[in-house]
Amino acid sequence: MSFENKVVIVTGSSSGIGASTAIEFAKEGAHVVLVGRNEAKLKNVSQQCEKVGKKPLIVKADVSNDDDAKIIINKTIENFGKLDVLVNNAGMGVAHDILKDDFMKTYDRIMITNLRAPVYITHLASPYLIKSKGNIINVSSIAGISTLELEDSIPYSISKAGLSHFSRNIALKLAPYGIRVNVVSPGPVYTDILANSSFDEALFEQFKLRTALKRVSEPKEIADLILFLASDKAKGITGSDFVSDNGRLLM
Repeated sequence: MSFENKVVIVTGSSSGIGASTAIEFAKEGAHVVLVGRNEAKLKNVSQQCEKVGKKPLIVKADVSNDDDAKIIINKTIENFGKLDVLVNNAGMGVAHDILKDDFMKTYDRIMITNLRAPVYITHLASPYLIKSKGNIINVSSIAGISTLELEDSIPYSISKAGLSHFSRNIALKLAPYGIRVNVVSPGPVYTDILANSSFDEALFEQFKLRTALKRVSEPKEIADLILFLASDKAKGITGSDFVSDNGRLLM
């Protein structure tokens, strides 16, 4: 799968799935735009990309901030003059009990980051994707498909369900322009999201036991799926949701 000279934005690319996705696109010759809030981590990912491909463009930005969202798209176009692939990967997960008094603060924060931000960035990016007949990959979660066992992850689950359904709607809207839109819904993956959330890391061991394959995925597995969907090998696929969960939903 060659992405030679294709321009690819990967939000949330300072670690985890986003970092792996950026590195894999770099290996395939893409001009990658790294987006995240942690500049030190972004520089580390940039160095890894540069070892295997072209030097990426780093955009330090908070996707939940409208001005920052505009900067992401504007800097991409200023530097490369086009956009071919948008990977809306940035997200956050914070467990919070709906019975707690401050529940709505957590709910609003998660919805802004996990749902509103990719909707707005897609809005900003669409005119350029129309020109390139590009495509969009939205990183959702199996939490958007099933309630699973995390009853305190209601805001996260709702945000991912919304992102998946937004993807289907926008796939239909943009299809006449030649733009494909697809969703990747991972199950448990070894990422930094636990370090940045209130979830207990012991959940990883529980997750293993609750999958049919008794394993947790590595970020590169999800990155490989994203690259496939963004490539010409998937030219007939749009509006689809690809689950990679080690058989978690089977349980």
